[in-house]
Amino acid sequence: MVAPRGDHLGRVGAYPGDVSDTEATSDPTGDVDVRAVVDPATVRRAPRYKAFFWTGALVGVVLGLALSLYLVGSPSGAAMMKPGVYVTVLTAFVTLVTTLLAGLLAVIADRRSLRGR
Repeated sequence: MVAPRGDHLGRVGAYPGDVSDTEATSDPTGDVDVRAVVDPATVRRAPRYKAFFWTGALVGVVLGLALSLYLVGSPSGAAMMKPGVYVTVLTAFVTLVTTLLAGLLAVIADRRSLRGR
């Protein structure tokens, strides 16, 4: 008789061709039945945080570039020694602020989705 091959942790059936001689009759982990816990009629409409953050970042880059290029091109901006640094810093700051605002909007939308429960 050949012993069943297991993985390096001794589990039998870890490979596709492995078959266990014993059938699992009891649930050793004590997990509950999912159908008893989940209500299929309730759908949680949570926001997609990644989409909110990306939208905030893209809006921030566009607004930051537009604002900084407008300010650099103005007559008072002509006296700047390094306008590229000004454009970069202002664009980064506006992007940071709009990304954080987008995240705040996502959290508010998430809280509103839980309010009706």
